[in-house]
Amino acid sequence: MSVWAARRFWTTASVIPVEGGFSVQLDARPVRTPLKMPLVLPTLALAQAVAAEWQAQETSVNPETMPYTRSANSAIDKVQPQFAAVADMLAEYGGSDLLCYRAEGPAALAARQAQGWDPLLDWARDDLGAPLRQATGVMHVAQPEASLAALRHHVHAMSPFQLAAFHDLVAISGSLVLALAVARGRITADEAWALSRVDEDWQIALWGEDEEAAEVAARKREALLQADRFYVLCG
Repeated sequence: MSVWAARRFWTTASVIPVEGGFSVQLDARPVRTPLKMPLVLPTLALAQAVAAEWQAQETSVNPETMPYTRSANSAIDKVQPQFAAVADMLAEYGGSDLLCYRAEGPAALAARQAQGWDPLLDWARDDLGAPLRQATGVMHVAQPEASLAALRHHVHAMSPFQLAAFHDLVAISGSLVLALAVARGRITADEAWALSRVDEDWQIALWGEDEEAAEVAARKREALLQADRFYVLCG
C-alpha cells in the first residue's frame, strides 16, 4: 500500500480530471486505495478536500487526520463492491427506528421525545411516503411493509460515496429517519445529534455527566458531523 507509506515522499498534492470524476495526484503519482484501486472522486469539491488532507501531512502520514480520504477509501473498497448488501443493512434500521420507541415515563421525558421526534415522523410520512408506527417501551412494533419499501428505495437511490457517509449518519444516530433528514437537508447534523440524544441528555440532567462517557460522545458527534460534510461534498 505505497500511498500509505509512513514517510511523506511528495511535494504537491493536486487534483486532475479523469474518466468518472477527479483524481488526486502526489506530484505525478495518482493516489490509490488500500486495495490499490484508483482513488477517483465524484466531485471536484471532494477531490480538493482529499488533496488538502494529503498536502497537510508533514514528515509522516497519519490516516487519523485524513477523514475524507478514509471515507473515500471505504466507498471504493467496501461499499461499491457490495452496494446492495450495505444499502439493505442500513434500510433495516427503518424497522426499529429510534424515533418510534417512546419512554413509558416520566411524562416530561415522553413529552420531550414527542416534541423533537414527532415532526420528523410526520416528515417521513409526508415527504418520504413512509408512515411509521410508534410504541411505548422497548417491545418491537412491526412497521408497514409499504413504508419499509419506501425507505429502502430512498437508501438504494444513493451513490456508493453517499452511502459510505450515510452509513455513519445512521449508525451513530441510531435512526434511519434522522439520517435521511440530514441527507435531504431537513435538519442539520447538529440537530440530528441532539435529537438522537434526548434520552441520554435527560439522564445527564438528572445525574450528571461521566467524563469518560462525555469524551466518547464528543468523538461520536464529530464523526457524525464529518459524515455530513463528506455527504455534502459528494454532490
